[in-house]
Amino acid sequence: MKYDIINKLEFVLRGKVMIHLIGVYDYTVLLTYLSLISSIIGITQSIHGDYKTAIFCLAFSGLCDAFDGRIARTKGNRTDDEKNFGIQLDSLCDIVCFGVFPAVICYLLGVRGTLGMFVVCFYVLCALIRLAYFNVLEANRQKEEGGTNKVYHGLPVTSISIILPLLFWLQYLVPDMVFLVILHITLVVVGFLFILDIPVKKPTLKGLLIMIAIGAITIGAILIYTNYKLPRQEDKSNQIVEEIIDVMDETESPTE
Repeated sequence: MKYDIINKLEFVLRGKVMIHLIGVYDYTVLLTYLSLISSIIGITQSIHGDYKTAIFCLAFSGLCDAFDGRIARTKGNRTDDEKNFGIQLDSLCDIVCFGVFPAVICYLLGVRGTLGMFVVCFYVLCALIRLAYFNVLEANRQKEEGGTNKVYHGLPVTSISIILPLLFWLQYLVPDMVFLVILHITLVVVGFLFILDIPVKKPTLKGLLIMIAIGAITIGAILIYTNYKLPRQEDKSNQIVEEIIDVMDETESPTE
């Protein structure tokens, strides 16, 4: 049996086909590709300490993901292969954009050491499990009923593109150590919600636009006002653990 992998992009020279590229390259997948590119840029910038650009790229990836499915469905003559390709492509991009990318940002913000590595690995693993489960569920659902799903099973991974930027507001309200604790807890809780089988209603277009407006205001404020100091990149310790150890040492040391 011959499998034709969807649309092939052909480069034609003098009327003869010279190169075939597998995959889809039309407008239905453009936003998904842009989402991935934005996240790669964000990861590189976060490594260099430019977290403002990183947060902007995370939010932009979330914006692209919010509309890629709607745009893809405007093409009425999509084949089953094209639909399946879109499902796989979306999840593969999502694990980078909303799994690995936020974990890198949080690591650079201080979620480090043994505790931090457990937290970021747990978060990314939960995102991966959720996306793999979604692929299986969506493939089976498309065979039976088609159309779009009205309810999510668990918290969608895209939600981190709103949660993480909003979390930065807390740096003005709480001490750095408290902010770091909240960052750890958030990753664990959000990761757990990814794999918790609870119904989450899919937002309507109006609800989506409201969330985009909130995200835009948040990102704007971050770009203009924030001045968060990243921990030294060579420092691999976890401030929470170090603080606990210091307190224990003070408690156990004899008083003079």
